[in-house]
Amino acid sequence: MPESLWSHIADLPLFVESHAIERLEAPAPAERVTYLVRLQGRGAEGLGEDVGGAMLDEDGAFLAAAPALALAGEWTLATFAAHLAGVDLWPQPPEWDMARRWRNWSLESAALDLALLQAGIGLPEALGREPAPLRFVNSLGLGDPPEIGALARRLERYPALRFKVDAQATWSPELTAAVAGTGAVDVVDFKGRYGLPVEDEFALLAMYEAVLERFDRAILEDPHDRPDVAAVIEPHAARVSFDAPIATADDIERAAFGARTVNVKPSRIGSLRALSDIYAHCAREGIVMYGGGMGEIGVARGQIELLAALFHPDGPNDVAPSAYNLGDLPEGLPQSPLTPPVGVAGLRWG
Repeated sequence: MPESLWSHIADLPLFVESHAIERLEAPAPAERVTYLVRLQGRGAEGLGEDVGGAMLDEDGAFLAAAPALALAGEWTLATFAAHLAGVDLWPQPPEWDMARRWRNWSLESAALDLALLQAGIGLPEALGREPAPLRFVNSLGLGDPPEIGALARRLERYPALRFKVDAQATWSPELTAAVAGTGAVDVVDFKGRYGLPVEDEFALLAMYEAVLERFDRAILEDPHDRPDVAAVIEPHAARVSFDAPIATADDIERAAFGARTVNVKPSRIGSLRALSDIYAHCAREGIVMYGGGMGEIGVARGQIELLAALFHPDGPNDVAPSAYNLGDLPEGLPQSPLTPPVGVAGLRWG
């Protein structure tokens, strides 16, 4: 079993002199704002990204309070992470508890980046691991009403592109067959673990039956926690994976169907130590991992690409370069697998 990531980095010295947190806006036509975290010290700057951004801070209360955060000091990575647990990062309580992990990850990832830069090394060197060529998929919803056009246009430009698609109860049998017929889908995401209301139970179950009939090899992510769904999913349990419920190794232990596959999202997990525990647990138990993003538009996308390249490069990693989130894909985008960078210091892809 590979050694824990945490045991390699917990004692890295970290010196923080100052910090800044600022808006980071996706280029048009995307309407997304995340927050860029900057930690400075000894001539270096560590970066992180709060994927909740303005969505969780509509009146700018956190941005206004951010300059007063008590982050400066001489730490190790472990003592800085422990200190963060006592820092009030929420002028107003978040609507979702998961948001606390998003914000914590932005600061811990920036701290790791800074500690590595101050040590003059990259994460692969710190861990004694070599990143491998990184396979990725393009995550895609099919619109409202759903149709195959966006997927088909992407395949016209990039015929080798692979996909993670968001299934909806509004999928018709014809659309399900057409999407499956492309042969390009590696993951079908039911998004059934977010507590969203089910408007039409019959349509939902019909969608599951159609997906299970047509997609006989794809990973089945986050099926709904309902007895009727469990009954049709159970024969396919070996292909089920979990995403939204997973923030700790204990969550994997408790997952339905005896989780065999998990989507590892660092910002959702929220801390370096918890992420380390998940990597170690999955390695020990033979659980397959693949990576996922949370709409990163800045440095955090490269950070999760690097982690995926180190720990699960061959999975259907939902970590495509951010340009793949555009409505119309430009020509010349990097294609899967991505070649890992060489000799890059910090927690950086490039």
